[in-house]
Amino acid sequence: MENIQSKLGQGGLLLAALGIMSIVLSIFNYNIRLLAWVDAWGNTMGWVIRIALILGGGILYFFFGSYDDDE
Repeated sequence: MENIQSKLGQGGLLLAALGIMSIVLSIFNYNIRLLAWVDAWGNTMGWVIRIALILGGGILYFFFGSYDDDE
């Protein structure tokens, strides 16, 4: 169970990092190839998806990323 929780925390951190990198790169008119589909539905929906990636990843990291070994 510990392994699953740590993987969920790492996955959440990865999602949040991808969302942040996507926002920073979109300012300079670049995009991560993995997230190129984000702007297919328009600019506003692209920003909603980027923010959702950051929030979802942050929530996963908050709940599963800081697992204590003391239990």
